[in-house]
Amino acid sequence: MSFVITGLAPQSFAHLFGLPDDVLSRQNIVRKTVEAKPGYPCRITLQDAELGETVLLLNHESHAAPTPYASRYAIYVREGAAFTATYRDELPPVFAGRPIALRLFSAEGMLLGADMGRGGELTAKIGSAFERADVAYIHAHNAMHGCFSAEIRRAD
Repeated sequence: MSFVITGLAPQSFAHLFGLPDDVLSRQNIVRKTVEAKPGYPCRITLQDAELGETVLLLNHESHAAPTPYASRYAIYVREGAAFTATYRDELPPVFAGRPIALRLFSAEGMLLGADMGRGGELTAKIGSAFERADVAYIHAHNAMHGCFSAEIRRAD
């Protein structure tokens, strides 16, 4: 089953890029300078940020569905990221080396099931999930920390 993994839209965060640290702090946002790679997975570019880059650590609502499964948690975005990453039938670099939890959702935003894997086995698990007619989309999360990583949908 063909799928597309998409990063977040940079327009959602562009108004924060370049703001002074004290202004960010009042919004519970922290600017960090990347000191290790991997370690700062950008949810826009779906790549780990490079050493010396700045990222914003902020709280993000990843699942706004009007259900008990609505979700928000901390994520990193590269400061100044300008494009939304899209990967068709392949895993983004940010998934490499990390255990990824897959949350399967109905069109109404209800959780239908979950799975977990690493590397190439994720591709097969995504395909299997989309063989189910009731699965509308999948949210990938970093399994260790629980934070949202990317949304996965069937390819048109």
